[in-house]
Parts: sequence; structure tokens; C-alpha cells
Amino acid sequence: MTQASLPPSNARPRTVPRTDLIAADQTTAQMPAHERVYQQLRGRILFGEIAPGQAVTIQGLTVALDAGMTPVREAIRKLISEGALVFQGNRRVSVPQLDASSIEQITFLRKTVEYELARRATQQMNRTTIKRLQQIDAALDAAIATGDVGDYLRQNYQFHHVFYSQAQAPVLAGIADRLWLQFGPSLRVVCGRFGTQSLPDRHKDLLNALRSGDAEAAGQAIVLDLEQGMEQIAAALTRID
Repeated sequence: MTQASLPPSNARPRTVPRTDLIAADQTTAQMPAHERVYQQLRGRILFGEIAPGQAVTIQGLTVALDAGMTPVREAIRKLISEGALVFQGNRRVSVPQLDASSIEQITFLRKTVEYELARRATQQMNRTTIKRLQQIDAALDAAIATGDVGDYLRQNYQFHHVFYSQAQAPVLAGIADRLWLQFGPSLRVVCGRFGTQSLPDRHKDLLNALRSGDAEAAGQAIVLDLEQGMEQIAAALTRID
């Protein structure tokens, strides 16, 4: 999260290379069709390109993803099992809309799981990963400066994904990733309507903790980041309702 606002703009940041995302795109292109379609649809949900409550047809997704009916159906089934989609009937699916109870449960789980991931990742941290996290954070700042909400969301996710991968705890990281998939679309709505001027940024605090090897401080920085951010999401979604 960040304290700076995101003015409306479609500009892309030019000062920081987006090598992580480019590499991810190349990897996706080399995947089998069913996995590629899953990753593409998952990305659209995660970064809010399909809005919460927006119904989409299976046929429409085959066109949008330039894919066959079978891999699209497989991707939908998997995403429904992960809580990222709900079946609406008549060959339609939608991204769930979060309510107060859902936000409270997601916040509880995130605080538990991501705190532990942060502690473990700090204990396994190295200079190369810290440098990579600094680069991603700079790209995130560049997205804010140009008002690119989409790239802001991608860089923010990438920062946490790279950090948690360092923990070498795939079960915990998998849980965290599913939780991001559930609240990510709502975060896009919040950023798009209200900017992020009131959302705190704990990435700098986290990076300082990593440099000093302080696992507890890193865990606390993550908890404050996600806790205060989820509170703002809850408040913003209440205003939307």
C-alpha cells in the first residue's frame, strides 16, 4: 500500500524496467494450453480486470482469452474451487463480492499466514533478493507517480510474491496466494474510485527489517501493512454500497 494518490492516467512508468512481469509473460506463453488459460484468467481476476459481481459467459471468456471451450471450463472449475469465481447458472460465472464477514475472515487469515511467511522469509533472506525487492518497490513507486493503477496492483502483488517465495514454505505461500485472489478484485475497485492516499506503505519498513535481519520487525511490518490496508478496503467498499 502507499500514502501517495493515484491520479487517473493510462501512462506506463518508464523509469524502472518491468523485467519480472516480462519474464512471467514469456513463461506463460510456453505453458500447456489449459495452464496458460488458467493463468491468464487468474491474472484478470487477481488484478481486478473482471469486477466483483460482474457476470461473464463461458463463451465470452473463450473469445477474450483466444482459447478453446475445454481449457476455459477447466480454468473456471479450478478458480471456483479456489473461491475466485462463483457459478451463476446459464453458463455464467462472476467474481464474488466481499461483505464485512468475508473481509474480517480474510484479514484474520492474512495476519496469521503472512506474518509467519514474513518471519521465515527474513530468516532465509539474501542480498540478491533484497535488491530485487527494492527494484520492484521502485517500479511500484513509478506506477504511482504516473497514475497507473493496473501496474501498481501488479507490482504490489509481485513484491509480496517474491518476498514470500523466499520463505520456502509452499503450503503457507499457497494459502496467501488464494487469499490475494479473493481480495485483489476489490482492491482494484477501491484504488480506481478513491486512489490510495490513505493507505499506509510498510514496504520501506519491511526492507529496513530485512537489511538488519530482524524477523519480528518484518512480520510486524507486514501485519500493519495488510491490517490497515484491509481496514481501508472495508471502509471504501461500505461507501460504495
